[in-house]
Amino acid sequence: MAVAISVARVWGPRRGLGQATLLLLRQPMARGLARFCWRINPRPYTREAHTLLLHPPRQQQQFSSLDDKPQFPGASAEFVDKLEFIQPNVISGIPIYRVMDRQGQIINPSEDPNLPQEKVLKFYRSMTLLNTMDRILYESQRQGRISFYMTNYGEEGTHVGSAAALDSTDLVFGQYREAGVLMYRDYPLELFMAQCYGNVSDPGKGRQMPVHYGCNERHFVTISSPLATQIPQAVGAAYAAKRANANRVVICYFGEGAASEGDAHAGFNFAATLECPIIFFCRNNGYAISTPTSEQYRGDGIAARGPGYGIMSIRVDGNDVFAVYNATKEARRRAVAENQPFLIEAMTYRIGHHSTSDDSSAYRSVDEVNYWDKQDHPISRLRLYLLSRGWWDEEQEKAWRKQSRKKVMEAFEQAERKPKPSPYLLFSDVYQEMPTQLRKQQESLARHLQTYGEHYPLDHFDKQLHLGGHVCSSC
Repeated sequence: MAVAISVARVWGPRRGLGQATLLLLRQPMARGLARFCWRINPRPYTREAHTLLLHPPRQQQQFSSLDDKPQFPGASAEFVDKLEFIQPNVISGIPIYRVMDRQGQIINPSEDPNLPQEKVLKFYRSMTLLNTMDRILYESQRQGRISFYMTNYGEEGTHVGSAAALDSTDLVFGQYREAGVLMYRDYPLELFMAQCYGNVSDPGKGRQMPVHYGCNERHFVTISSPLATQIPQAVGAAYAAKRANANRVVICYFGEGAASEGDAHAGFNFAATLECPIIFFCRNNGYAISTPTSEQYRGDGIAARGPGYGIMSIRVDGNDVFAVYNATKEARRRAVAENQPFLIEAMTYRIGHHSTSDDSSAYRSVDEVNYWDKQDHPISRLRLYLLSRGWWDEEQEKAWRKQSRKKVMEAFEQAERKPKPSPYLLFSDVYQEMPTQLRKQQESLARHLQTYGEHYPLDHFDKQLHLGGHVCSSC
């Protein structure tokens, strides 16, 4: 009835009956509506009237060009009437947050975290102990004692400053240059060494490359070599923590080179849309192995990408341990309270080679490296801060250097003396119950070693070779 009335109102004079309408009138309901409309206004019935009968017009709100607002679901924006592309350098550059200058002086007292002396001393001892361990293990690789190593020179502040701002139960997904996070969480030197040597004390049982640490008790997920795979995995863990109301954050470390991987895009987008409590911590150290940042991207670093995903972002001075601490602590607080991701880009410099497989002198100058080593090192900056506070002096420095080197050397010598894990551990820890095919392979290895064991350096391996449910001591 309402449709018919609305149609009757829009009919005008001098309109003839269209032939196409006869088809409509063959339908019982349509004929009834037509007869009703004819009684109200017995004017000729046209094709236009037929269309209006089936599709009555909607009343549209009228806007002026100035009041018209975009209604597209994919973005939040305003209309403009001038053709203009967005420039990549829309701002001069995201600023770099810092607390200390290069002389260890607090720039803005209101940003001073005012940490107690013992905590700051733990920062310093963790950073210098890591530096000492790096030097000894790097030399041990050069001497052929271990197969591979990656140093952390110049990036110690990013590790320790961020680790100190986390709760001890917060989950860490590292890339491969975050040993300082474990160092701050009091991971024993003996286990660092055991992992790099792949001996019987290695929690990974000798299956991983050196520096691929992991520790369940300290909530540090085992390192995986493929670049950036940890990023979407960390987002999944953060989403699980959110669903469990665990009051826990996940921190995911990666370099600016890893941010070029597709996994980074997937991780950022999932974290934002699922509103996950995660901190993406990017160590922008200037090089992706041998590729400088100038050849990696054209935008303003990694922090500039955050807003595009809807992620709160900040850029900090990675050589300022207090700036890293403040940024991570606030990101952690808000990530848990608000269930949203944060991106921290820590600007730093990789003083060492990418790894022992790399010779960085092929792509950068000695003067460039010396500048960062001598003029803007995170350890030197923190030492100056301690000296200015009277919390450290030269005598303490000498004593600590001697003590830390002794501790590292003791762990080093102990690790070197220990045998390698049993070869039969190659077959364990994958299945709860070993499949038949894998058991056959294990038995085949046992027969092979029984026959040809004299040709293998089995004296270097653990003598208790576990085979199935019993111990084999014949090899």
